[in-house]
Amino acid sequence: MYSRISRHAALLCLVLAAALAVSCGSSRQTANPEAQLIDEFRKWEGTPYRLGGSSRRGVDCSSFVQMVMKDAYGLSIPRTTREQMEFGRRVPAGSARLGDLVFFQTGRTTYHVGILMRDDFFMHASTSRGVTIDRLREPYWQERMIQVRRVTGR
Repeated sequence: MYSRISRHAALLCLVLAAALAVSCGSSRQTANPEAQLIDEFRKWEGTPYRLGGSSRRGVDCSSFVQMVMKDAYGLSIPRTTREQMEFGRRVPAGSARLGDLVFFQTGRTTYHVGILMRDDFFMHASTSRGVTIDRLREPYWQERMIQVRRVTGR
């Protein structure tokens, strides 16, 4: 498990990379997709997990993903994780890219969803830490990942 410092260092690297890309000619109207996701993450970071929640007072994973995709890309996706697992098109994990949805089976009948960032990081609403960024390579997530779906037109 990565320490809190490592997560923040990773986020800082993502923010700096996005800022550099934006400063190299992208306007806000055509801001790069990574910068848009990071902007959305910053708005939600630390929001506590709440099953069925859909506000900054508490949010669950699928609602978080739904709202970020809407605000970052203007994309309407279904509300629940199970519905999101059928939305868009499935892609091989090795072809996953920024903005793809990553799905995990966390219990016999429970599922979790997040949004892929750069370098195998993903943002999600964690039941224990609220809205955060984690690495797909962490054994916990690696063992539970079941699919990747592309919902953006990119």
